Amino acid sequence: MTTTDPLRAQRLADQFGRAVAMRLSSGTDDLPYEARERLRAARVRALGIRKQEAAAPVVVGRGGAASLGSGSERSIFNLIASVLPLLVLAGGLVLIHSVQSDRRASELAEVDTALLTDDLPPAAYADPGFVQYLKSGRE
Repeated sequence: MTTTDPLRAQRLADQFGRAVAMRLSSGTDDLPYEARERLRAARVRALGIRKQEAAAPVVVGRGGAASLGSGSERSIFNLIASVLPLLVLAGGLVLIHSVQSDRRASELAEVDTALLTDDLPPAAYADPGFVQYLKSGRE
């Protein structure tokens, strides 16, 4: 059996259903109005039931396979398995933030140390003439 067999069977069943519905509908013109309305209401209910059945598929896995379900089977393992990745992610984000903050603080400390231990006073770096002096010294 191939994967198209269930689709072909469904198509044949739909085709048969349409043929039966057409045959039944062909004789309704001779019926009284009340009987036609009861038949129409019955068809609407039948279609509604079929749509409800087709709308809620449930896949049940065997063994270690993943499964989709309604969620009525809650266990502590399922709870831990769903919350643990979120906790690991949050912990990783906090760790990354902490490392980046420490790195930024050490970079600022290095710049401050270089400014304070240099021969020039810090006010010289703010002087616009000093910037021009540095540019002309490189050329």
